[in-house]
Amino acid sequence: MDNYVTGSVIRRLREDKKMTQEELAQKICVSGKAVSKWETGQGFPDISLLEPLAKALDISVIELLSGEDVRNQNPASNIVKGKCYVCPVCGNVVWSVGEAVISCCGITLPTLEAEAADEDHAIRMEIVEDEYYVTVDHPMEKEHYISFLAAVSDCGVQFVKLYPEGQAEARFKINRVVKLYAYCNRHGMFQVKPAPYRRKKS
Repeated sequence: MDNYVTGSVIRRLREDKKMTQEELAQKICVSGKAVSKWETGQGFPDISLLEPLAKALDISVIELLSGEDVRNQNPASNIVKGKCYVCPVCGNVVWSVGEAVISCCGITLPTLEAEAADEDHAIRMEIVEDEYYVTVDHPMEKEHYISFLAAVSDCGVQFVKLYPEGQAEARFKINRVVKLYAYCNRHGMFQVKPAPYRRKKS
C-alpha cells in the first residue's frame, strides 16, 4: 500500500467509538500496552491485525489505511452527484453513486474534480436523431490522449473507453443526460452541460 495506518488515526477512530485502549485491545486480542504503543508512534499493528482492527472500529480496511471514516451522505444514490475515480497505474475507472474509499494497484484513489472544458479540451456535440454525437479535438498519442468519454443522467452513466491512435468520439442516447465528460490522461477530467433537448414534433 502507499500508506499505512498511523497511531493518530487509531486513536481518533477509537475515541469516536468511545472505547478505551483496553476495550479495543480485548476486541483484537492484544494487550492494552500494544494499543498504547501504536497510538504514541512507538510501533505499528502487524498487517494480520488490520482486518480485526478495522472491524473493531466499524470501518473497512481501506478506510483504516486512508485515515478516513467514510459514511455515504447520499443514501438516495443520486448518480448525477456521483464520484469518479481513475487509477493512474492501470487506467481502471470506477464510478460511485456516493462517498467511497476506492483503492486500485495499491493506491487509494482521489475523487476526480471535473473542470469546465477549456480550449484544449473542448467537448463538442451534435444531435443525431436521438443521440449526442460527441467529439473532442485533441491529440490521441500514446503519451497524451482522451482516455474516455461519458454521459451522465439521473438514471445511469453511459461510458466509452478510448485508446491512443483512435478517434476521440462517442455516441450517447440523449434521454435525460445532464452532463458530458471527457478525461485526458495528462490534464484530468472536463465537463460540459448539454443544451436541453427538445424532441421535434412530428
